[in-house]
Amino acid sequence: MADEQPPLLLERRADRIVATLNRAQVRNAINHDMIDALHALCDELERDPQILILTGAGGTFASGADIRELRDRRADDAHRAINANAFIRIRRLPAPVIAALDGYALGGGAELAYAADLRIGTPRLKIGNPETGLGIIAAAGASWRLREIVGEALALELLLTGRPLDAEQALAAGLISAIHPADELLDAAHALADRIAANDPAATRATKRVFLAPADAHPRVDSEEQAILFESAEKHRRMTEFLERRAR
Repeated sequence: MADEQPPLLLERRADRIVATLNRAQVRNAINHDMIDALHALCDELERDPQILILTGAGGTFASGADIRELRDRRADDAHRAINANAFIRIRRLPAPVIAALDGYALGGGAELAYAADLRIGTPRLKIGNPETGLGIIAAAGASWRLREIVGEALALELLLTGRPLDAEQALAAGLISAIHPADELLDAAHALADRIAANDPAATRATKRVFLAPADAHPRVDSEEQAILFESAEKHRRMTEFLERRAR
């Protein structure tokens, strides 16, 4: 039976979208309908870049991929990289992505969180990848993104043991950048978005492109992006305002 509610709730503001994973009855397990909704959201944000805040309904971010669907998937489904391709699009969105994590962020839910640019959590966060205990691997991003975030030694331990991190452990590992009470989590995500939105959107998007560029693209890619920004009217306006404030 299909879910009666949409798998993703969208709140649109002038400069951002809040996307809430909306399958609270199954702890926001990520099914094919949710993946389709994420692709549709990416279509929109690739055309019209805005900050994206990802969160979950019902006190949980996402408990993982939907095991009922996952159990029936076969080799052809693995080659389609159903979840991985959606999360790659999330990671490559032009504007920053903030994941506001409460409760469980496990398996595919953790991998969706890893695809965000910034992650914050609540004290009750549990995040990790128990896939090997279910006879599969973490194939939607954890096998390469987690090492970049927390380092090889811890990433490999977490992937091989399936041990989840609590909020304090995730903060110490650099997997999240802050812990907030559950009733303040979304406000904290908006505060981050406000700080980002106050900057030049073109410079913000350029920063993300440069950050995601492969190592051998530097410093060429940095210089190319900077050259474009050096010619922008917004750069001149902002620097002129800065100098005028300092002169007062």
